[in-house]
Amino acid sequence: MLSAMLAMAARIDAILPQTQCGKCGYSGCMPYAEAIASGEADINKCPPGGEEGIRELAALLGVEFKPFDEGVVLQPPSVAFIDENLCIGCTLCLQACPVDAISGASKQMHTIIAPLCTGCELCIAPCPVDCISMLPLPPTARSEQSARDKKHAAAKATRERYQFRLERIERDKRDKAEKLAKKEQAATQSAAAPNTDAQSLIQAALERAKAQAAAVKPQNIERLTPAQQAQIAEIEARRAKAHELTRPGVTPPEE
Repeated sequence: MLSAMLAMAARIDAILPQTQCGKCGYSGCMPYAEAIASGEADINKCPPGGEEGIRELAALLGVEFKPFDEGVVLQPPSVAFIDENLCIGCTLCLQACPVDAISGASKQMHTIIAPLCTGCELCIAPCPVDCISMLPLPPTARSEQSARDKKHAAAKATRERYQFRLERIERDKRDKAEKLAKKEQAATQSAAAPNTDAQSLIQAALERAKAQAAAVKPQNIERLTPAQQAQIAEIEARRAKAHELTRPGVTPPEE
């Protein structure tokens, strides 16, 4: 019985858009799929899937079409956009994106990798400077079947990115725990050697800090196109130049 329910949940999940947005009331597409398969949830709780998604679910489950509840507003397909002049590089949007569609690092400008963005809007709320907005995607002329096939292919790719992100988070947790263990071990060894020169300890700590700072690299850069990488480099250069001109004693060049 359980295996049959899980198999049905997988088939339902294959229909869902994989935005992982939580608008259905569940933490992601698979939890919602499992709730539908178990009879806990209705088939009309996924706004990103639209009415077409409801019809596909109804056909799969052999039930009648059920429209969205009153008050549900369907939004056109959209993609997030970050205003480079306002972004402060806080990384909160990177942490919120469920599919790693944002590239950036601490105190560096972030950018949306548009082809990977699902329009889930989860990056908007954490942004402390309101520099993220949603831009509607232009409509495309495709046959109904080709549009459905493309939607399912995009959902499959997004599901894989979501799973990769979950695995990356677990890997980062393990790496952090290992680093903490090594740090505690080093502290224990230092405490056991009271004759160690204090200046040497300070210098070693400074070197570790420099190494950590040098190791900070933008996340998700492997998903950027060369044009997007060049655009980020140009923006960072402008920001660095503007920051240099604000330093005391620096005179702006004459126009």
